[in-house]
Amino acid sequence: MAARTIAIVGGGPSGLAAAEVLSTAGHAVSVYDSMPTIGRKFLLAGKSGLNITHSEDFSRFRARFGSSNVRLRPALEAFTPTDVRAWAAGLGTATFVGSSGRVFPQAMKASPLLRAWRARLEARGVSILTRHRWIGFADGGLLLRTPEGEGTVRAEAVLLALGGASWPRLGSDGSWVSELRGRGVAVADFRPANCGFDVAWSEAFGQRFAGQPVKSVAASSGAGTFQGEFVITRSGIEGSLVYAHSSDLRDRLDAGENARLVLNLAPGRPVEKLARDLARQDAKASFSNRLRKGAGIDGVKAALLRELMSVDDQKDPQRLAGAIKSLDLPVLRPRPIEEAISSAGGICWDAVDDHYMLKALPGVFVAGEMLDWEAPTGGYLLSACLAMGRAAADGIEQWLNR
Repeated sequence: MAARTIAIVGGGPSGLAAAEVLSTAGHAVSVYDSMPTIGRKFLLAGKSGLNITHSEDFSRFRARFGSSNVRLRPALEAFTPTDVRAWAAGLGTATFVGSSGRVFPQAMKASPLLRAWRARLEARGVSILTRHRWIGFADGGLLLRTPEGEGTVRAEAVLLALGGASWPRLGSDGSWVSELRGRGVAVADFRPANCGFDVAWSEAFGQRFAGQPVKSVAASSGAGTFQGEFVITRSGIEGSLVYAHSSDLRDRLDAGENARLVLNLAPGRPVEKLARDLARQDAKASFSNRLRKGAGIDGVKAALLRELMSVDDQKDPQRLAGAIKSLDLPVLRPRPIEEAISSAGGICWDAVDDHYMLKALPGVFVAGEMLDWEAPTGGYLLSACLAMGRAAADGIEQWLNR
């Protein structure tokens, strides 16, 4: 088949993954990105150690995407976590499995991988144009705002990979929503995902403990029970353990329900033993001393118990032991979407066919966080974005052939 012209709008993982597949097939691919450089969010994610994918059994991995499991499964099966690691190795980036099962580049950053990726794409003829912002469709093509002014680009197929609405300063600002809605594409409102939450801390607690990690705890919600750590902020809580529960907490708040994490501050220690050990302490001793000697709890964990328990309950060994094992932490609201690691909402699955083409706009495909799906942190987000970009590229190839 002769080379065809394909325009990809968005230089993040989904757009670049599609460019890789399509350029390998011999097509003339151009990638347009609104920012001065590509992969801005990808690079930010890699600053603290890029979670490139996850090593858990694939049957569990592919079930991490909630209501989107069924729609994402073909893409994930075609580009598995094993494939992700092999792809990274092909770009000179060796990976390793961390203690949590997450997969990281050995260099613990994203920039070497992105540089090698871009070099390979350009060697295959991919044209990458930055500071080119898509502002809509016009005259049968894409209307772009560039440093030289506005212009129209025409291509035989288009992939939009413009991201969601989290971290808008990195380029994913959701500005595309009104254009697609205006053309009959159903788009669910964006909501924060993998986000922190506000808590009604006392001023003294928020000031003193902001930035303090709460380690070796288990937290439960409607999402299940997970063990790990989180961080106290001036206004509430954040961190990986909170993010694991964020969709459940957010959905409960959106439904007008009370939302709370239930904390186990002493995993592995039976409540009966804690109660006995606390009962042996001098009733006249301070709360801090009774906790430290009877339960081995001090610091921020002790402060949480003081903050969230009544004075009467603090004095009762049985109720105190119960709170150590099951401490209710009510949350008020998610932090703003601008602070969230990712977003829920976006183009509804019913608006796209099985090949990632918009039903209302034949020849226009979408991939990545533009679609309405979410996943926990730990490599799931990036792995799915790569898989979707490749699946959309396959869809473009089939559409052009047809």
